[in-house]
Amino acid sequence: MKMKLPDINIRNKRATFDYEILDTYRAGIVLTGTEIKSIRQGKASLVDSYCYFANGELWVKNMYIAEYFYGSYNNHSARRDRKLLLEKKELRKLERLIKESGLTLIPSRLFINEKGFAKLNVALAKGKKSYDKRQSIKEREDKRQMDRMFKK
Repeated sequence: MKMKLPDINIRNKRATFDYEILDTYRAGIVLTGTEIKSIRQGKASLVDSYCYFANGELWVKNMYIAEYFYGSYNNHSARRDRKLLLEKKELRKLERLIKESGLTLIPSRLFINEKGFAKLNVALAKGKKSYDKRQSIKEREDKRQMDRMFKK
């Protein structure tokens, strides 16, 4: 008999506002036992987090995972750096793109897959200027107005 896993979908809502998303990758995360328990309870946040390369490995910095309530002295620190798992080919490609073209990697979505593993969608993105943000706000308001008109 298979267990029903909780539907965890933690998003970085600022990512689409501050950045223009060019490509996304799905990466595994190296976690401790208390971290995965906190994620399954939905106590994590991707706000102000970003990815960087160190020694050919991809790391996520400043990702918040709350301390597990029932954790003892083995509890984790909430904002530690966590290693991301991608294929070597993808890692080399991303590292080259970041160094050459001034793009950045940002975590966009944290979820638990059907096997019960925590996964992180990492987006290759380009920063938006302030006038790009105004355009995004205008498009969102126009869409909202159109929806209101068609519902009546």
